[in-house]
Amino acid sequence: MKHLFTRRRFLAGAGAALTAANAAMIAGSRALPWRRGGFRAAHAYSGPTNPYEGLEMPENMVLSQDGKGTVGFKDTEKLPWAPEWHKHDPDRPWPPIVTPGEPCCPDNPAFGPPEDAIVLFGGTDTDMWEPNEWIIEDGELVANEHNLVTRDPYGDCQLHVEWSVPDPPSAERPGNQGNSGVRLMSRYEIQIYDTYNLRSYPDGIAGAVYGETPPMVHPMRPPGQWNEFDIFFTAPVFDGDEVAKPGTLTLLFNGMLAHYNTVIHGAVSYRSIASYQPHEPKEPFFLEYHGNPVRFRNIWIRPMDDLWEHVPPVA
Repeated sequence: MKHLFTRRRFLAGAGAALTAANAAMIAGSRALPWRRGGFRAAHAYSGPTNPYEGLEMPENMVLSQDGKGTVGFKDTEKLPWAPEWHKHDPDRPWPPIVTPGEPCCPDNPAFGPPEDAIVLFGGTDTDMWEPNEWIIEDGELVANEHNLVTRDPYGDCQLHVEWSVPDPPSAERPGNQGNSGVRLMSRYEIQIYDTYNLRSYPDGIAGAVYGETPPMVHPMRPPGQWNEFDIFFTAPVFDGDEVAKPGTLTLLFNGMLAHYNTVIHGAVSYRSIASYQPHEPKEPFFLEYHGNPVRFRNIWIRPMDDLWEHVPPVA
C-alpha cells in the first residue's frame, strides 16, 4: 500500500482525517521520506564543522560533542517538556535533512491564495501592514529596518508564507545568517534561518518553534531559492491568569510535515524559558527583521473563526 500525503491534499482537507496513528507513522518514518518508486534516505549535512573557525564565538557558546559543528549552549536551563535537553542545546539531535520536491514554478508562487483568504502581500504594496520601511523589489518584499507588523489582529489561522534567505549570506557573523521569523500573535515564533549552511542548535533551525521544539524534518532549499511555510495555528486560551489550553502548531515546510499539533509552551525567548502571559484572543503578528535582507512573497491568511463550526465533533 502506498502512502500519499502531499501539501495539496492536506490543504484540500486531508489533514482533518490525519489520525494519531498516521502521525505516529509519519514521525517514525521521518528519516525515510516516501517517494514514488521507493524510499530515499535523508542526506548528510555538508556544511562547516565549525562555522566560527578563525572567529571569536559568542560568549558561552560551545560546539556539539559529536564533532559535526552544531553550535549552541549548555549553561541554559533544561526544558521542562524535554528535560534531557538544555534550551538551545547543541547536542540535541538534528532532524533528518531531506531534499524537498522540486518546485513546480521556481520563479513564481506555486499557487495563489484561495478565494476566502486575506492577501497580506501580493507583490505590489504593504497596505495590510503597519507603516514600515521594508522594500518592494521585483514583486518581492525585502526585510529592512524593524519588524513588519500586520494592521489587523489574528488568532486561529492558516497562514502561507514564502521566504528566501540571501545568497551569498549577508550577515557579518555566522550566527545571524538569513535570520528572521514568523512571530504569531507577536509572541510565538517559527524560525526562519539559513540553516542550510549553518548547523545551529536544533530548537533554533529553520522551521523550529524557536527555543522549544525542532521540526520533525529539515527540508530547506539552498539560499536564493524559495521556501514555503503552510502554518496551521491554534491560539492559546486563558482562564483568567491561567492557561486553559496551550497554543498548537501544525506546519508544512516545503510540502513536508514538520510539526503536527506541536504544543507551544510559552512566548519566544533567547537562552531563557518564558511562560505564557495572558493576552487577547487575537493579536497582530509580524515578520521579524534581524539585520538580514530576507525576501518574502505570496503571503496570505485564512482566519479560522467561522470555520470551526464545520469541523465534526471528536468521537
